[in-house]
Amino acid sequence: MEPDAAMLKVALTGGIGTGKSVVLARFAELGAAVVDADTLAHDVLRTGRAAATAVRRRFGDSVFGPDGEVDRPSLGALVFADDRARRDLEAIVHPEVYRAIRSWVDAREQAGTRVAIVEIPLLFETGHAGDFSCVVVVACAEAEQVRRAVARSGLGEADVRRRMAAQWPLEEKTRRADYVIWTDGTIEETRQRTTAVWEALKVRPDVGYS
Repeated sequence: MEPDAAMLKVALTGGIGTGKSVVLARFAELGAAVVDADTLAHDVLRTGRAAATAVRRRFGDSVFGPDGEVDRPSLGALVFADDRARRDLEAIVHPEVYRAIRSWVDAREQAGTRVAIVEIPLLFETGHAGDFSCVVVVACAEAEQVRRAVARSGLGEADVRRRMAAQWPLEEKTRRADYVIWTDGTIEETRQRTTAVWEALKVRPDVGYS
């Protein structure tokens, strides 16, 4: 995925509970083509896909539901309690997800899309920031991040902090970002900040807007 003038390829990342979904939805409203890596991960883990078969081989039947599909809460609880298990899962899933991302991006480029944005929570951790024209990081204060993640996921604070510890610190992500969207305020403020970044993206020399 080499950057070029035909289409701006943007990676959107951040941490658990920072508000990435709100930002991605706003970018879609503004005219960007968007997708999130978690949706693609759901697809690559469907029964019959190579990744699902590899997960069953590594983790057994206990992480599959009665419908034969991966039980993501059960799998998540297992791998976030065991660093080796998490690394094994990532080795199975990440290559398949990035293949799906490349396919999605290529299709958008063929369709003449001007700006394509992919939400990838573990962008820096997986070493793929260089695949994109630029990186937008969504961030907020740690206390707010924990509060949101607990409220959204139903997990306890200890579990949320364990998942946060499996990602790079937000401070490091914001340091490496081309653009940062802070989400500590209201949803409307987040939407306004996202709009400001959108306007900045459109005037970049590597995007086809005039």
